[in-house]
Amino acid sequence: MGKGRRQHEERAGRIVAAHGRRVVVEARDGTTRACRLFGRKLQVVCGDDVQWVEAEAEGADGLVVSAGTRRSELARINASGVAEVIVANLDQLVAVLAPVPEPDFELCDRYLAAAEWAGLDAAVTLNKSDLPGASDPGVVAELDTYERLGYPAVRTCKRPEPSVEPLRRLLRDRVSVLVGQSGVGKSSLLNLLVPGVEAAVQEVSRATEEGRHTTTASSLYHLPGDGDLIDSPGVRDFAPPLPAPRDVASGFREVHAAGVGCRFPDCRHDGEPGCAVEAAAAEGHISPRRLTSYRRLLRLAGTMEERLRASGRLRRERDERFRR
Repeated sequence: MGKGRRQHEERAGRIVAAHGRRVVVEARDGTTRACRLFGRKLQVVCGDDVQWVEAEAEGADGLVVSAGTRRSELARINASGVAEVIVANLDQLVAVLAPVPEPDFELCDRYLAAAEWAGLDAAVTLNKSDLPGASDPGVVAELDTYERLGYPAVRTCKRPEPSVEPLRRLLRDRVSVLVGQSGVGKSSLLNLLVPGVEAAVQEVSRATEEGRHTTTASSLYHLPGDGDLIDSPGVRDFAPPLPAPRDVASGFREVHAAGVGCRFPDCRHDGEPGCAVEAAAAEGHISPRRLTSYRRLLRLAGTMEERLRASGRLRRERDERFRR
């Protein structure tokens, strides 16, 4: 098992902080251990259920030896254009908007679609609801649209009096993550939801030996009154990977539901004859903005798929040249 490994009984735990090969494992009794990963092939992320053993391993108290099956995954597109899992075993994604910076509702649509594709519950919170722009008719109308689709939509603010109770209720008894464009106040919400979070960050810093680089570690925090919240730099304003074009509609509840009535089973709801989605939009049952948002993601998914095909063709052609 490697130098420094002592034979101990494997124990169940959960990754509550992760940075590279260094992690913090929470045991079933609630205690935590700084651990390292055993073997180069083992990869874990915050939220993973794992098996670990006590062992002295390069300054750590234990070794993570295996990871369990994930019930859900949230992934992002990395710098190489490849999808990578960043947190695991989530129950809920909460998209955070604010009057400032100007709300990007199409980005919010993509977050909600990512939750649908991953099989997660989803909700929306309008932070900084004390600002004048929070009552803008356009903002109110968009929140109403999300609520009609079945997404809970709540309002939160830091001033004049902190108000996060509606969001706290949404997070109760679930493992959740907050996502949203930069500047909407996700860190402020975390500070309000998790008393003593700064001390917890410093503890993670010591455990992972990251010092001043604590913001690079993903961490899971227990919320007062039950529920967990994962904070990860990788998901704060992440770009969710897209499915195949034929599956994009499953991320838009109203498009997916109306699409059952289309004339052709392979209808992409982008100008085809007999499209029930087009008819529902014309009758006012589907938001024109949401339909536009869906079509942009559909075309982006098509572009990504074509790039992958082209990349595959280039690899095959290169391999053929080398075999000659």
